Amino acid sequence: MSEKYDSFQPRRATSIDGFLSGSGQRPRQPGFRQPKHGPTEMNSAPTQGRTVGLPDMPKRSLPSPVLTQAQTQPERAEYHLDGSAQKYVPLDEPGLSRRQRRKAARVAKKAEKKAAKHQRKPRSLARRIAKWFGILLLIAVLGLGARFYKDIAKLTGNNNPLSILGVFRPANLANDNGRVNILVAGNSADDLGHNGGELTDSIMLLSVNTKNNTALMLSIPRDLWVKVPGTGGHAKINAVYPNGGMEDLQTVVQDVTGLNVHYAALVNYTAFKDLVNAVGGITINIQNEDPRGIYDSSLDWSSRTCCALAKYPNGPAKLDGKQALNLARARGEGRGSYGFPTADYTRTEHQRQMLLAIKDKASSKAVIANPLKISNLVDAIGGNVRTDLQLNEMQALYYYSKKIDNAKIDSYNIDSLKGENTHMLAGEMIDGQSAQVPATGIDDFSDIQAQIKKVFTAGPLVKENAGIVILNGTDALGLAKLQKDKLFDQGASILATSDATAQATTTIVDNSEGKKPNTLAYLTKTYSAKVISDPTLAASYPSADFILILGASAMPKTGSSGQ
Repeated sequence: MSEKYDSFQPRRATSIDGFLSGSGQRPRQPGFRQPKHGPTEMNSAPTQGRTVGLPDMPKRSLPSPVLTQAQTQPERAEYHLDGSAQKYVPLDEPGLSRRQRRKAARVAKKAEKKAAKHQRKPRSLARRIAKWFGILLLIAVLGLGARFYKDIAKLTGNNNPLSILGVFRPANLANDNGRVNILVAGNSADDLGHNGGELTDSIMLLSVNTKNNTALMLSIPRDLWVKVPGTGGHAKINAVYPNGGMEDLQTVVQDVTGLNVHYAALVNYTAFKDLVNAVGGITINIQNEDPRGIYDSSLDWSSRTCCALAKYPNGPAKLDGKQALNLARARGEGRGSYGFPTADYTRTEHQRQMLLAIKDKASSKAVIANPLKISNLVDAIGGNVRTDLQLNEMQALYYYSKKIDNAKIDSYNIDSLKGENTHMLAGEMIDGQSAQVPATGIDDFSDIQAQIKKVFTAGPLVKENAGIVILNGTDALGLAKLQKDKLFDQGASILATSDATAQATTTIVDNSEGKKPNTLAYLTKTYSAKVISDPTLAASYPSADFILILGASAMPKTGSSGQ
């Protein structure tokens, strides 16, 4: 049969009595019941002009298919029409209606899938391994989740399981005009054999500016002499926590700094060891005026039998957890020690360096993408830190802190707030104790508070606190004083003013040895000044970082000399 007729469909002829008429009708196919009045031979061709009755189609559902070679030749798929196990009709056989073909094709396809399923090969070893790996992974995730909840509950003191959902809902942080202040106090309560373990020998104020993505770390010396709340007496600030808890310590820090403390955290020294180990070690840069670097010959407290607390040359120093813990404790008190010129102040400087190094490592992709390291970090914090920050507040704080570059984190201690050569504290013996008191007098923290406020709102001149001498190289009276007032308003420290030989342009003698780059850039830009070398003038003002020699270009455009 030609392809032309393979797609042939019988044409219906309009007839009053409902019969089909006309030529071109196909022979009736086996398996159809013949109408009582129709031809008796299924294969007999219709006669021209004769009216042939329609076949009586079965009304029952189509029977289940029986597959043949059609599995490899879908176009010849056969379909069982009459319920007999021996008789089949090819799907492309003429005489089937379109509806029958479609239904037969669907049933045949379903049968093929069913047969293929029964003939499917057994699961491969790889699939079985993948299944068990998935089960083990699920168990591990549930285990890590349980550890995470346990650590967070210890950290925050909140045992409500629903509090863990706070990680998905960062909260609004308490703040003063966008600045969040957090008190962090460290003690040695985890070292059971250490006398005075409850004393908070490390006290630091962390301040995060959420508006401009900057931060500040301010160390408070452990020997600072302060009033103890509720007692009317005095003590060293490191003894406030053991007697009155974190609330009393928070109150004292607010009195000293003049700042609101929004949150507080108590940290065991072991946190340094566990956090550093959790991130795989850290590297800090030792930069000491002593060319040998740093050395504290005191015995390692954890071993008590050997090993110095710290001995590192200048330059990069790689630290594991134990080394970081020892350096956090080292003050250069052992015999033969060097590189700790300011003892406790040098120690707190190292602590701030290590905190920044831990922050950098903890926020690296190598740690964030490693669930095990994240879990170890949470364990280290949960086992060694207690805070009034809740999980959703920690999430918000993390969001802000990860946007802060280390170059935008300033580091200070109270004694050197005005610069390395100026001390805001003085040492005194009180009740047989060596203590630190404000240079302005016991309990007078006004100068310290003013400087802290200045630092917190300062530009580059305040942060670097460079010493500047201003010389008037013009005939205009009062020009040096006028510029002194302007620079002072910007936070500069003006050491002296005087006259100099007349000159047309403003020049700067730089004695800072590259340590005050921001101040130099500010002066150069503000006065359109050139940097020169003048050893004689520099020797005349040895304590000055910069000598600003005003030329005619520095005179006010209005012509006023300013008295």
